[in-house]
Amino acid sequence: MRQQTHKRGRFTNKTVAIVAALALGGGGAAIIAANASAHGDKGDSGQNNTVAAKAGTIQCPDVGQKLSDVPEKARPEVDKNLAELDNQVAKAYQQMNQQQGSNDAVLSKLNDERSRTMDNIGSAMGGDNSQLQGMNDCKWQEVATQGGQQQGGQQQGDQQGDQQGGQQQGDQQGDDQQGGGDQGGEGANDVPGNAGGQAGNGPSQDDFVDITKVQPNVQQPPQAQENGSTGTFATECGVGDPELRNSDNVIVAPGVGNGAHHTHDYVGNDSNDAFANNQTFEQGGTSCKNQDDKSTYYWPVVRAQDGKDEADANELGGGQEGNVGTILTPTSSKIEFKGNAQSKVTAMPKFLRIITGDAKAFTNGDANANASWSCTGFEDRQLTDKYPLCPEGSSVTRTFDFQSCWDGQNIDSANHRDHVAFAGEDGSCPNGFQAIPQLVNTITYDVPANTPFAVDGFPEQLHKPITDHDDFINVMSEDLMNEAVDCINSGKQCG
Repeated sequence: MRQQTHKRGRFTNKTVAIVAALALGGGGAAIIAANASAHGDKGDSGQNNTVAAKAGTIQCPDVGQKLSDVPEKARPEVDKNLAELDNQVAKAYQQMNQQQGSNDAVLSKLNDERSRTMDNIGSAMGGDNSQLQGMNDCKWQEVATQGGQQQGGQQQGDQQGDQQGGQQQGDQQGDDQQGGGDQGGEGANDVPGNAGGQAGNGPSQDDFVDITKVQPNVQQPPQAQENGSTGTFATECGVGDPELRNSDNVIVAPGVGNGAHHTHDYVGNDSNDAFANNQTFEQGGTSCKNQDDKSTYYWPVVRAQDGKDEADANELGGGQEGNVGTILTPTSSKIEFKGNAQSKVTAMPKFLRIITGDAKAFTNGDANANASWSCTGFEDRQLTDKYPLCPEGSSVTRTFDFQSCWDGQNIDSANHRDHVAFAGEDGSCPNGFQAIPQLVNTITYDVPANTPFAVDGFPEQLHKPITDHDDFINVMSEDLMNEAVDCINSGKQCG
């Protein structure tokens, strides 16, 4: 475990005051207000300061996660219609924001559109609607805060059970973990409502916690057995080119522009957009120092809630969908591939696709959540459902531990999850799966002092930290992948 070597700082009342101020929606319209909002006068910025009396989120069953058996030939049409379901939710939020009818009327229209799209999905699968039962209706769920606890969302009370990737397991207990501890500043947890952030749709003040008040919670990895693989292979691919950012998602919504409804940073392959395919990746360039690594690594951007407009302030995936503020360029992105405690690893197949985490974890629940937020110098404490407030001299980190077991056959699956799996607590893979190099990506940010921040997300996810996720497509050459495997299996540190 990393030794703590720097002095722990203290947070000023100003930090908490700014977090609380943005939690009240200063500088933006509350696009998810459930009831009437109190509008103040325009400030110097020319924007309305809006306080949402009550707020909420549209909760829809996640059809994509349930489709485990989709014929290969039907997948393009199914993916297209799944993307349309997300588009319908985003439009519903815009209609609510523009007060185009009551919430009930908007939801009724949404569910009618959703029903027709679900019929299209069933038709694409040959008329098989058995996997779609009970997946139609969307509902409005009020979200408020009381005593520092989230009310109305999926993350209520203690988070129990395994957190995927092993970063945080068991109960999250104590007021500090739940955002209810003394973070400095009088009345820090007395902010009413849960609609905050620069755009009025999160994050809330309750989404932040002082990392110095969180108890160490990271469990040691399983001890390597005689046949285990203990090496590592690193690849250096930079921190992302702002010119390559887009709001597509080629894994989940291939061929659909703005399929993510939030903006991604990209490193590695320079040709990743909604219309890329395996040939595109093969022919693309790469930001990786080793030019044989044309893999694509991408994740949602983090934005400072600083009241400023980005270039995408009026665009889909950006300000039109509540993703606002200055995009923070990472100071580093550490990409490593690690071994397995129980066995040697086998090569990943080319074009293997892996998603870790769940972009819809706030409404879906935490079954697939794999967020790990922390601060440099405090890596022994990881947060799944809170953003860390780091002391002076410490940087914000996001760590993604990817699935490290593969079914030995498929480079993707209908729900983009079933073809890979996480290793068990002892490092062993499930029956029928084999160990592959585990991708671990740690991204670091220098967040401006006294400035809250938020990860980009779908409109209905309220910028909750638990929705953090990361995506990867393997486009290493066969020789480079074999080199990585040999390095890991022989216990070396390479790359």
